[in-house]
Amino acid sequence: MSSQITCVGWVKRGVSKETPDKVELSQEELQRIITEAREDLGEVAGEDEEEEEDEGIPRDDDPSGETADDDDDDDDLGLKNDNDEEEDDELAEYGLDKYDEEDTATANLGDSLAGLTVFSSNDEDPYVTIKDTDQYEREDFQIKPTDNLILAGKAEKDCCNLEIYIYNSEEESMYVHHDILLPAYPLCVEWLDFDPNPQEGPANYVAVGNMTPQIDVWDLDVVDCLEPVFSLGSKKASRKKKKSKKGAAAAEPVEGHTDAVLDLSWNKLVRNVLASGSADDTVILWDLSQGKPATTLRKHTDKVQTLRFHPFEAQTLISGSYDKTAILYDCRNPDSSFRTWRFSGQVERLVWNHFSPFNFLASTEDGFVYCLDARTDKPLFTLKAHDEEVSGLDLSSQIKGCLVTSSADKHVKIWDILSNKPSLVHSRDMKMGVLFCASCCPDLPFVYAFGGQKEGLRIWDISDVAAVSEVFGSRERMTVNPGSQASTSAAAADMEVS
Repeated sequence: MSSQITCVGWVKRGVSKETPDKVELSQEELQRIITEAREDLGEVAGEDEEEEEDEGIPRDDDPSGETADDDDDDDDLGLKNDNDEEEDDELAEYGLDKYDEEDTATANLGDSLAGLTVFSSNDEDPYVTIKDTDQYEREDFQIKPTDNLILAGKAEKDCCNLEIYIYNSEEESMYVHHDILLPAYPLCVEWLDFDPNPQEGPANYVAVGNMTPQIDVWDLDVVDCLEPVFSLGSKKASRKKKKSKKGAAAAEPVEGHTDAVLDLSWNKLVRNVLASGSADDTVILWDLSQGKPATTLRKHTDKVQTLRFHPFEAQTLISGSYDKTAILYDCRNPDSSFRTWRFSGQVERLVWNHFSPFNFLASTEDGFVYCLDARTDKPLFTLKAHDEEVSGLDLSSQIKGCLVTSSADKHVKIWDILSNKPSLVHSRDMKMGVLFCASCCPDLPFVYAFGGQKEGLRIWDISDVAAVSEVFGSRERMTVNPGSQASTSAAAADMEVS
């Protein structure tokens, strides 16, 4: 399996530390991490053995290891000898057996090089202009105010990691700054700046959801870290769930999810709240200051694949599920204050329209994109966008009406949805196989990141397309500030959890 980019996210300019810290572990800390890893691996191995016994899978106890007859071995040996003789004949013409004998024509080569001067260091050599090669390494390690970070969840055959890229549009440069080894297949990433330690200021963290029930939060300003800053939930929750299904004693109550975490959304207005959707059919609102669930929402009847907090209303959250519904919650009283929409297929992605705060967009597995007003039941428009599921859905960060979609049909499409009248502007086969995700840069309204089945991370400035420049080039750029809305402070006060 080639490397896949399963999820992407951006970090806006100016929030990362100029020179990230490097981790230096003591022998005791390293030994503790190794011991914990061995214990976790032992628990997983023991659990797998139990499952094999329960399912009646026979074990391979045959110690002989014989896989072929002796006669076949003799035949193979004869063929090898014949092949060796043929190879010797072919190589004879090159005279390799006389390779080490000195040729008189080249014996005096050293005399012809006598006039060349060799300097003891680069500082003495006038032709070497780069005196200190470490200087370039230091420059690459530093993060400039004009740099964006791109967070890319990468899955390979034998490992999974989170790659942190530096992207600078002015210098036209992009490279991997550092990476973080992940414990399982990454499914979603969400940047946040809340540190649960009250003595600390704003942070530069990323929450990662994966195939386990646990959410890990990593510090992006620390390089070579082996452990997350903190985690939400527990990996053991899924094991307890499996044991309870086998008819054992009732499992202990679990704080957190019991299956894979499929999506995350951080509340930018009430900064200590993070929402997560899971394959266990639930939505959890986490209180980051306590590291525990504040509320668990159980309105869906199947996997919760996507969810988003409203950009201006702290109490408003919307979630989409495999049960073909999207549910809008008032998180101040989510059990009684909610609204449901039903679609033609499983809901793949949801996104709020930050230029029309009452409106949101939903994409489905059967290729449709719906635009809805949160106050009404009927869609404002329905668009057959792709032939297969619409796996990526994002509006431009500053250009009103610019929508980009990506799909399992391998295409990215750019739409103009101004005045709720969608029209196709451009379509492109990205040559990346099945596309998993799309995300717009918060500082550059035409720059999008895409992840797919192959070819790694792809960055595309869609303004390079003539049709895009013609439609959107003269359109006014609008910078959205979530804190500018009048209702924000009152709603945030009502929703504050502790």
